[in-house]
Amino acid sequence: MQNYLLSLTFALLGLVAAINCAAVSAATPKIDFYKLYDNPEAHISLKDRRTTRDRIAAHGYPAEHHHIITEDGYIVGVFRIPYSHKLQNQDKIRPVVLVQHGLTSCSDAWILQGPDDSLPFLLADAGFDVWLGNGRGNTYSRNHTSRSPQHPYFWRFSWHEIGYFDIAAMIDYALKTNGQGQKAIHYVGHSQGTTVFFTLMSMRPEYNAKIKTAHMFAPIAIMTHMENKLVRTVGPYLGHRNEYSLFFADQEFIPSNDFLLSLFSNLCEPDYKLRPVCENVVQKLYAGNRVNMTAMPDGMATHPAGCSTNQMLHYLQEQQSGHFRQYDYGPKKNLEIYQSEVPPDYPVESISSEVHLWYSDNDDMAAVEDVLALSDRLPNMELHHMEDPLWDHGDFALNLEVRKYLNEPVIEIMKKFDQM
Repeated sequence: MQNYLLSLTFALLGLVAAINCAAVSAATPKIDFYKLYDNPEAHISLKDRRTTRDRIAAHGYPAEHHHIITEDGYIVGVFRIPYSHKLQNQDKIRPVVLVQHGLTSCSDAWILQGPDDSLPFLLADAGFDVWLGNGRGNTYSRNHTSRSPQHPYFWRFSWHEIGYFDIAAMIDYALKTNGQGQKAIHYVGHSQGTTVFFTLMSMRPEYNAKIKTAHMFAPIAIMTHMENKLVRTVGPYLGHRNEYSLFFADQEFIPSNDFLLSLFSNLCEPDYKLRPVCENVVQKLYAGNRVNMTAMPDGMATHPAGCSTNQMLHYLQEQQSGHFRQYDYGPKKNLEIYQSEVPPDYPVESISSEVHLWYSDNDDMAAVEDVLALSDRLPNMELHHMEDPLWDHGDFALNLEVRKYLNEPVIEIMKKFDQM
């Protein structure tokens, strides 16, 4: 999904720039500025951005916003749909599900398709206690017990820390808060949401006992055969420890700007006056009736959601090395941290939990060969091949038929495990 939304962001920036240029080049009309600015109706103000909690509640579901402190001091924001208002099942056993987003994304991404198709709503209506995670550094997780996001030390993390610390904290907190004595959860991740799962379960194998079933949408670990043109272009420069990657490291990718984020939100939110501008951009960029065109503008209102540049560098290192391994700090620091000049591979053979790999032929990020290579190393996995030959990386989130071909089968697997 992040590929679509990043493209849309840059397209919208271009559109705004074009409008400004046109305004400058036009002949200056005679304007009575006193009357213009004395008219209250002519004053333009940006409405506050809606949170994931607001978006969930707008559909009638109970919604909660939690803040979880990780072992290393980051404070991550997590949203919860504790039960379904349709079922009124708050007093019944509700198995816990944690759903985790991809790179540059956030919890909003999972609910853009509305209650009829989005996985979190369908899970809630199937009787689950649903938690939507946010990795450190994104819109909802920009806090720390002692560091400011304005300081570069705040951004010294990759997806390794999101898996090792953030996901672990979310699992423990959700189980405790559920209050029903449950010992394990179901997990769903898309793209980076799968990488962080593999990281946690291989580095802290005791957490496998806390997983019932895990569903990896477009699983990314081994990246040898990935075909994404941008990654393959910049990989030789930024996928190694050199002057280029050092210049790019330890900072926020696309620093957060409240005004621009509010502007995108006001352009793309439903029922806002400027919504047609956003819809026109989407219509020009995407066709073919494969993605939910109503959800795409909503995605622009919330994305990109922020991340550390180290997350991107770590992926580029994976692509260049052909290994699924820890972050490369360079030979000297690697020796200090890993007692080896080369970072160690993640021991995915230690992942004993039940892992379901959902993959497709047309995914330029998660190549079939790489998914199969990973599957050979997982002791307890099941492959689910998407039969649609055009199904790509973004389709796992925004395809018009995602409910039929992905969400409903996933829920059935969970229900069968729990014998609901």
